[in-house]
Amino acid sequence: MTKKELVDNIFRKQSFLCVGLDTDLKKIPQHLLQEDDPIFAFNKAIIDATAPYCVAYKPNLAFYECFGIKGWMAFEKTVAYIKTHYPDQFIIADAKRGDIGNTSAMYARCFFEQGGVDSLTVAPYMGEDSVTPFLSYEGKWVILLALTSNKGSHDFQLTESAEGGERLFEKVLRISQQWADDERMMYVVGATQGKLFEDIRKIVPEHFLLVPGVGAQGGSLEEVCRYGMTPECGLLVNSSRGIIYADTTERFAEVAGEKARELQQQMAAELAKKMAC
Repeated sequence: MTKKELVDNIFRKQSFLCVGLDTDLKKIPQHLLQEDDPIFAFNKAIIDATAPYCVAYKPNLAFYECFGIKGWMAFEKTVAYIKTHYPDQFIIADAKRGDIGNTSAMYARCFFEQGGVDSLTVAPYMGEDSVTPFLSYEGKWVILLALTSNKGSHDFQLTESAEGGERLFEKVLRISQQWADDERMMYVVGATQGKLFEDIRKIVPEHFLLVPGVGAQGGSLEEVCRYGMTPECGLLVNSSRGIIYADTTERFAEVAGEKARELQQQMAAELAKKMAC
């Protein structure tokens, strides 16, 4: 998917919502455990209910890999279902890979050739040669971790250099732009980082940001949009638990759709505010 296609879809649907498919068998409705593939059964119902209101899905690989081959098969079936029935959706494999070049090349082959996803989250801290193998696939995106939403992000990501006081996340943003432009690379920036979006936009004014942390983690959608939105939107805001686990009864999919629609309406209002400026 190209950047233009993504932007067009955002404005057509008046949404920049990404639904996180963090499917935990301990949290899904118990009646689904009787299915042959309960992970896929849950995902399929969630996807059908939320697809009108979002532009992206983000399966978190940890929730699939922990079940071995059965989990990986559920992941593959989920991706195939989205591509077949909702081809306008942007699919993010949230795997946070990153290793020496030949290993990264194998990860890239796994997700882009076999997995068929549009993008992959990548850890940048082993440097350029650990990232560039993922950029060799035309039409595929790398989403680099920059400033994450977890409490421990401050342990390293805000560390300042001895010369000039540049913070580590700022160095990641600055140097990584030498590897790819805003047509191939996005950045993960947590919604809980608030006004730091201003500092991020000074360095990457045109890149898309994947923003986790809205909802269950306490991030503010309004604040993210105030400091992070661009004329092209430039945001994919992820919500996982707040949507997919909003209900644990047989109405779980219906309620998930309602929660997704609520967020979509808030996003439409934020887009309207931006366009009015």
